[in-house]
Amino acid sequence: MSMTTTEERHAILEAVRDFAEAELAPHAQEWDQAKHFPRDVIARAGEVGLGGIYVREDVGGAGLGRSEAVAIFEELAKGDPSIAAYISIHNMVAWMIDCYGTDAQRREWVPRLVTMGDLGGYCLTEPGAGSDAAALTTSAIRDGDEYVLTGVKQFISGAGEASVYVVMARTGEPGARGITAFIVENGLPGLSFGANEKKMGWNAQPTRQVILDEVRVPASAVLGGEGQGFKIAMKALNGGRLNIAACSLGGAQWALDQAVRYVHERFTFGEPLAEKQSVMFAVADMATELTAARALVRDAAAAVDEDAPDAAVQCAMAKRFATDAGFAVANEALQLHGGYGYLQDYGIEKVVRDLRVHQILEGTNEIMRVIVGRAVLND
Repeated sequence: MSMTTTEERHAILEAVRDFAEAELAPHAQEWDQAKHFPRDVIARAGEVGLGGIYVREDVGGAGLGRSEAVAIFEELAKGDPSIAAYISIHNMVAWMIDCYGTDAQRREWVPRLVTMGDLGGYCLTEPGAGSDAAALTTSAIRDGDEYVLTGVKQFISGAGEASVYVVMARTGEPGARGITAFIVENGLPGLSFGANEKKMGWNAQPTRQVILDEVRVPASAVLGGEGQGFKIAMKALNGGRLNIAACSLGGAQWALDQAVRYVHERFTFGEPLAEKQSVMFAVADMATELTAARALVRDAAAAVDEDAPDAAVQCAMAKRFATDAGFAVANEALQLHGGYGYLQDYGIEKVVRDLRVHQILEGTNEIMRVIVGRAVLND
């Protein structure tokens, strides 16, 4: 991880803010309505260094820490939470290969992922194994110098568009210790994808099943060693939870900013809405919730950077609080807009739809409570 000065951090965030305002925000509603995945804009994100934010510099990454990453994803999400979230998932895949891959795996895949000319997909969830990820049934059977992968992965962001997938499959005993991670290249015989899911939000990124029908991969495709897959997946999700929490902050902050502008402009009973005490209290609570959430996210990011023993618990706390707060703030911003908030023209309803799924993915918020509660009770 490279250390950044305050001036460097400000310059990075200013560049990201400019990118989000120029490349994402003007098109976010159009992409949502057309269900369009903007590969050209994703490629330009790679050109400005957003494809390998916390990937090491020797393979082309920016080498930043998680503290910088959460600030970056918050800025991106102000432009479009859906695209920001996909970029965060892509970064998780690039980091997994960079962190756990052999030198050959790193050299083959990470530079391509960093440019975002090639995209990555993360394949853990299955139709029958969501929160109970250790119960996954996708199998990987050794056959000489190859493994044969068979199974279905569910709700995979970027499926069909990505060039490489990190797939969790069972190579051994039931439970977490029998799971291995594999690098699976798109185009292999037996690899196919389901229909694009019809979703409430996140319409600017594709979500499909990844179907593995006796897909053969070489033994060299194992990532991090046999039986290490679940550990790798959970480590990756610590960062993923931080990233999605930051995306919630960005989307909600944008919604709050729109609401503040609107209540100054909208007059009722002879005065602006901003003069109403009920509106003032609502805005105060929204700002306070986001500030508190941002502090949790920043502390958790610092814990990951420092490899603190309670980093996973802090990430769970931050993810639960920030995604709940983010959705609540966006929903309140819609309420403050009245009937106009329900119209697509204002963009608020899109952010509400996009942020709702953040309370479900990267581990549901109920699972986040399980992680935190167990830690507290066992301390």
